[in-house]
Amino acid sequence: MEKIVLKRPFFVVNPKSYLYGEELRALAKKTDELAEKYDFQCLFTAQLIDLAWVAENCPHLIPCAQNMESLKPGRGMGHILPEALAAAGVKATFLNHAENPLTIGELAKTIVRAREVGILTCVCADSVEEARAIAELHPDIMTCELNSLIGTGQMGDENYIRQSTAAVKDVSPETMVLQAAGISTGQDVYNAIWFGGDATGGTSGIVAAADPFATLDEMFEALDRVRTDLAKEA
Repeated sequence: MEKIVLKRPFFVVNPKSYLYGEELRALAKKTDELAEKYDFQCLFTAQLIDLAWVAENCPHLIPCAQNMESLKPGRGMGHILPEALAAAGVKATFLNHAENPLTIGELAKTIVRAREVGILTCVCADSVEEARAIAELHPDIMTCELNSLIGTGQMGDENYIRQSTAAVKDVSPETMVLQAAGISTGQDVYNAIWFGGDATGGTSGIVAAADPFATLDEMFEALDRVRTDLAKEA
């Protein structure tokens, strides 16, 4: 299966375990509408049980697993099989999130398996040094987010965004860089892209907002605005 080719800038909505079932589906439909309206690619994560629904009902989203493993068809009770995700319409997966870290050996094997089934890998890194090291594995997307800022509503500063993006690109120029952690406003979205990120997105900044749908509207508008401003600079 061919992997999706990503275009800068793109967005990620990652409800983690905050939402499932009907609430998750409502957020997915809203995100799908915005992705179509603004013509942005958008990864949308969900619980495994909800991913097939997202794939079937949200044609403008890139369904994204929150984890995957390196096993092959056969024995492996309780693990996440890459082929099963691909068959359900999943197009991407997060790996090595701070809340679900992997050993470097398992991470390397899982990236290889993802390539075999056509699933994009979005690998998380904390520090600039960790991002540089993991870039040697050439993931499709590197999520650069300071673990200390996850869920705080405070994003990394311009220096961190520029340094971590450069560290990844120096090693793996084709890897897209997602600048995340603490993204909670439209201005955060704008800054993450303006300072060099290829993408950004959010979790608690969206799902814990007073009005998640209004927050998504604000974030997509900001992404559209920074896309326009970057085009003017080019």
